[in-house]
Amino acid sequence: MLDRFTSMRVFIHAAEQGSLSAAARALAMSPAMATKHLDALEARLGVRLMHRSTRRLTLTDVGVDYLETCRHIVQALEEAELGVSAQRTEAVGKLRMNVPLSFGLRFIAPRLPAFSQRYPQVEVELGLSDAQQDLREGGWDLAIRIGHLADSSLKARRLGDCPMRVCAAPEYLARHGTPKRASDLSGHNCLSYTLSSAQGRGTWSFGRQGELRVPVKGTLVANNGDALLAAAIGGLGIIYQPDFIVADALAEGKLVPLDLDQPPLDLGGLYVLFPHDRRAPVKVRAMIDYLVEIFTHGTSR
Repeated sequence: MLDRFTSMRVFIHAAEQGSLSAAARALAMSPAMATKHLDALEARLGVRLMHRSTRRLTLTDVGVDYLETCRHIVQALEEAELGVSAQRTEAVGKLRMNVPLSFGLRFIAPRLPAFSQRYPQVEVELGLSDAQQDLREGGWDLAIRIGHLADSSLKARRLGDCPMRVCAAPEYLARHGTPKRASDLSGHNCLSYTLSSAQGRGTWSFGRQGELRVPVKGTLVANNGDALLAAAIGGLGIIYQPDFIVADALAEGKLVPLDLDQPPLDLGGLYVLFPHDRRAPVKVRAMIDYLVEIFTHGTSR
């Protein structure tokens, strides 16, 4: 019987490089042996993983799902072998981290060069998305989340605070007036963030616990804070966004903060999340420690 893990490695390389010949070269085996491994894997599973032609291999639907499973299994095996055989203490391998889009562009991507200089054997895969993604299903090693954390099977380290700000461009306020009370927002063009339960359903929540809900309407809603920021700077309306989104525009005078009679919603903190059902690999611990280090002095700025 052919080694199952070698067969998985053949399948992974063939899927990534589009040919069994390339997979064979990567694994220092003959193309015939690579073909035998793929055949054995498909026979063992009882399904076809790849459509094969003389020009290129393409994954079947089952093959797409199985590819991710194989990657996780092989990665875990390789890390285990490295840990046992060499008793490694340095960070190595691919690190997959999922981060909110705007936050990642502003505060994570610019700091990755310094992390790579410190840990040159770690390959970072940065997933940028404002939509909440399941770490386990997505195969992520860790994630950064903003807000109050729901009960989960994940560990969390708090990185800092994330205050909310209500603001608008000076030209918008000159044309439409400056609201003084939270309830005044009902008469303004409010640009809402659709992925937030605090403002994505036609109301904006105020008070530390969101006890006051103000009905609002506007000519733009979006699933990304930077899109709303650009529209607000252009004078379209009022936005209600985390400080890390609007801070630069406020400092430059492109936006003006609104001092309302109700405090902004307490959005919660900034956290790094990671699975806790096993000891975190060195690469994961290295990134967590690095994030804690760079965000030690308060907020994300």
